[in-house]
Amino acid sequence: MTEVTKAKVISASLDSVFAEGVGASLSTPELSVFNSPRFVIFPGFCDVHVHFREPGFSYKETIATGSLAAARGGYTAVCTMPNLDPVPDSVEHLDFQRDIIRKTACIHVYPYGAITVAEQGLQVADLEGMAPGVIGFSDDGRGVQSDDRMRQAMGRAKALGKPIAAHCEDNTLLRGGYIHEGEYARVHGHRGICSESEWGQIARDLKLVKETGVSYHVCHVSTKKSVALIRRAKEEGLDVTCETGPHYLVMDDSMLQEDGRFKMNPPLRGREDREALIQGVLDGTIDMIATDHAPHSAAEKSRGLEKSAFGIVGLETAFPILYTYLVKPGILRLEKLVELLCINPRKRFGIGLGCDYSVWDLEAEYAIDPADFLSMGKATPFTGWNVSGKCMATICGGKPVYRD
Repeated sequence: MTEVTKAKVISASLDSVFAEGVGASLSTPELSVFNSPRFVIFPGFCDVHVHFREPGFSYKETIATGSLAAARGGYTAVCTMPNLDPVPDSVEHLDFQRDIIRKTACIHVYPYGAITVAEQGLQVADLEGMAPGVIGFSDDGRGVQSDDRMRQAMGRAKALGKPIAAHCEDNTLLRGGYIHEGEYARVHGHRGICSESEWGQIARDLKLVKETGVSYHVCHVSTKKSVALIRRAKEEGLDVTCETGPHYLVMDDSMLQEDGRFKMNPPLRGREDREALIQGVLDGTIDMIATDHAPHSAAEKSRGLEKSAFGIVGLETAFPILYTYLVKPGILRLEKLVELLCINPRKRFGIGLGCDYSVWDLEAEYAIDPADFLSMGKATPFTGWNVSGKCMATICGGKPVYRD
């Protein structure tokens, strides 16, 4: 480490995988300016749950803009969800998306294939045909309502050696809700989404996991009971992992405002849910943190809590928020955060780490301003939050892809 001899490398017990990526690239002139104890080098973060909106909705985000936003957040690998147009539910549709990725992505982008045709839940998609080109299968944005469809999909995914990443949501329990069914909803006259709409489908899926033996991953866990169910499943030896988002760990429904930038699915839950999520992170029940980066146009997010589209952006704020509000207060160790953002997602989804890393100034302090985002989406509940930690450079495959 010649040019960056004073930089601290956080390896979080991954000497074997991180050493491969660091030693080869630290001599690049791009990094020679980072010769100070305040700079920290992290292995490239990996987000297993993002929405880059292309093809079909490029007015919200493109693979080019989404991957650049990811690079600014220190990410060198992301997994894109399939709620696109066309939905990647066949080899033809998947190849259309993969061609755009090859041409425009500045980091590693791994697509999911859909579980069902057009994500309609009626017919299992061509899992066998898509398997070589996808990281796993998901109908994210929609829960698979049919027990039989999910059982069939799990059996086929098991045979293919691919994970199912499940958006767990029972449509019969939604009843037109759009924020958490809690105190804020009651006081302000909003229709709420009950917690059972999430944990009820998780409970169903865990029974199917026992039947099929599939590798199963639960997306964006948000409730106390969801954490308890997953903890019990792990104790029983089931092949289960899960993720939660930064916003669920540092916010709850008492912090809601009458603004579309506070609307996401699942919604911000109650204080007890947030505390259970933090405990789940600390005891290993929650394996990783994923942003669920979900950009929309300004018009789609300007219609208040009731009528705005579900979804917020998160790639450019994840590490600063988590570092400032969990690590600095002593709730979470920095090494543990690296495991959650890099090591665990890569291990679970088989995503290697080559010459991928980012350089951070942990002493940089600033207020989050969406006008600075490289993502086309600007809706974040963290507008104006004061944070520490700024990404100064990101290297992917040994090449600089972002420089502050």
